[in-house]
Amino acid sequence: MSIVGGTTTHPLIRTSSDLPVDISRIPAREAAERELSKPVYHENDPNLLERALDRIREWIGALLDAASGAAPGGPLGLVVIILVVVVLCAALWWRLGTPGRTAATTGTLFDDGPRSAAEHRATAETHAAAHRWTEAVQERMRAIVRSLEERALLDPRPGRTADEAASEAGGALPDHAARLRTAAREFDDVTYGGRTADERAYLRLRDLDTDLERTKPHLSTVTGGTAE
Repeated sequence: MSIVGGTTTHPLIRTSSDLPVDISRIPAREAAERELSKPVYHENDPNLLERALDRIREWIGALLDAASGAAPGGPLGLVVIILVVVVLCAALWWRLGTPGRTAATTGTLFDDGPRSAAEHRATAETHAAAHRWTEAVQERMRAIVRSLEERALLDPRPGRTADEAASEAGGALPDHAARLRTAAREFDDVTYGGRTADERAYLRLRDLDTDLERTKPHLSTVTGGTAE
């Protein structure tokens, strides 16, 4: 800066040829934008996926903040509500099985040729000895129904489901009707609902089978046959 004749002057930008260059604001901004748009300045920028994930995290964070503000007890109350919902969903899943269970429970009880109750029991015990509880439960339920057919408490009928067998047998053996329904439900759960049986489930069916063998029917006749 210099003073000439009492007037203050500002230095001008000069080029290599010593010609003054006066750059206005708009061209200077455009030149800076062009310079900053070069790839060398963006090598460490997040990619499209990272930016999308950041936006999602921001959205979820904002949603949780809003929910915690509305929930009783603030953030702690929101956590409790989420845990309760998770527990309820898990309980419903355990009780109802997989979504395909309802449509599949119309499947028949027997899927092979006719076999005696003793044969089904022997197969069930073989599976149980190998800790194949799902197969053991299936065979024990078949043994129960076949035994009831052999005793003429059930009319031998192809295509009968476990639920139908339990319902029909419960009329002749009312003291065991609830256990028969439970056994049929367990059979459906492991056969069509994607559930896995355990030792306790098998022992329940085995005990039911033994008790039914010792029980006399309350009615003198049942559908399709004569009682003992």
